[in-house]
Amino acid sequence: MAKSKTIFVCNECGNESSKWLGKCPACNNWNSFFEQKIVESKNSSLKSKDVRSNIPQKLNSYEAKETIRTSTGFGELDNVLGGGLVKGSLVLLRRRTRNWKVYLNSSNL
Repeated sequence: MAKSKTIFVCNECGNESSKWLGKCPACNNWNSFFEQKIVESKNSSLKSKDVRSNIPQKLNSYEAKETIRTSTGFGELDNVLGGGLVKGSLVLLRRRTRNWKVYLNSSNL
């Protein structure tokens, strides 16, 4: 039978806590935690994953690869994104009114 677990996640920075906190210790925002239920099954695929893939690596050992980018048509946005959207990427944009806009490069779908 599946177990359910409740965690609390900060709406601003994504910090997780096992209990509700009035002030996030990571970003110091007040009343930003919301409740999220996690269902765990006994046949979890997380247990079968290779543990070696989680080994930390030095930053200077990482090799960057050139990727093909698609222009958004907005020069400043392309500049911020490093030249445009990467195939299969997801970009979240926020306005001052806290409305979220999601741009998904659908060329990979």
